[in-house]
Amino acid sequence: MMSRKGLVANYRVWRRRWFYPLISVVVAVSLCLGTPLTGKALDLRPLLLQGVQILQLSNISDRQEVDLGKQMNQQLRSGEVRISRNAELNRYVEQIGERLAANSDRPNLPFTFQVVEDDAVNAFATLGGYVYINTGLLKTADNEAELASVMAHEIGHIGGKHLVKQMRQKALASGVASATGLDRNTAVGIGVELALNRPRSRQDEFDADKRGLRTLTRAGYAQSGMVSFMQKLLKGGGSVPTFLSTHPATSDRIDALRRSIASQPSNGRYGLDNAAYRARIRELL
Repeated sequence: MMSRKGLVANYRVWRRRWFYPLISVVVAVSLCLGTPLTGKALDLRPLLLQGVQILQLSNISDRQEVDLGKQMNQQLRSGEVRISRNAELNRYVEQIGERLAANSDRPNLPFTFQVVEDDAVNAFATLGGYVYINTGLLKTADNEAELASVMAHEIGHIGGKHLVKQMRQKALASGVASATGLDRNTAVGIGVELALNRPRSRQDEFDADKRGLRTLTRAGYAQSGMVSFMQKLLKGGGSVPTFLSTHPATSDRIDALRRSIASQPSNGRYGLDNAAYRARIRELL
């Protein structure tokens, strides 16, 4: 039979196992209920009781970000976008992406690159390394360096966690969360909507360009590819490409890129063979 001393020790261990998690839940609920919200606030009490995961976007871990990215990808593929079934084309884009990701600010993320069947000139990224490139953008690029520059820019958004910041701002402004956080499904819906439709902030665009140019340079691609592609979109005429509507302030961005390239020149010339790229794309598209 266990001694009285042993029983007391076991009781203390058992008490610690449930006491601190309970305190965490109580604090979370208290913070949520005590924070004034605009609009219709999200009541976290039933969510906590049902076991729904509450996310703190201001301090999200890499693992949580990757998991959210996977769930966003599932929602996107279920009807928001149509992923190309051309295995060779996806593989070509993946090869470019892998080269860039290895030289990015977050090389340890499990990046995923996918081609979207859409003639709109666009590309976007969600969370955890998920990058999407439209077939319309593949056709518009003159060479691999230009394509890689757009992909590097999207990788830059992931490196800067720009979408995470936008999601948190949107959730707070909409009154669906407090500083405590919001549930996973709500976060996924907000993230998908922002990634597809909302213009990025001027600050985020400049930051993604800076990060993207650094990644492009490290990977050995020609720096000029980023400038020439933006110039092409800006001078395209007619309707504004989707990429410019969601990635604004292009003229200022071109000037900033030129200054960055002048201050940090590179000998990298990879990806400027227009004929080779065109032949590859015609073969795959």
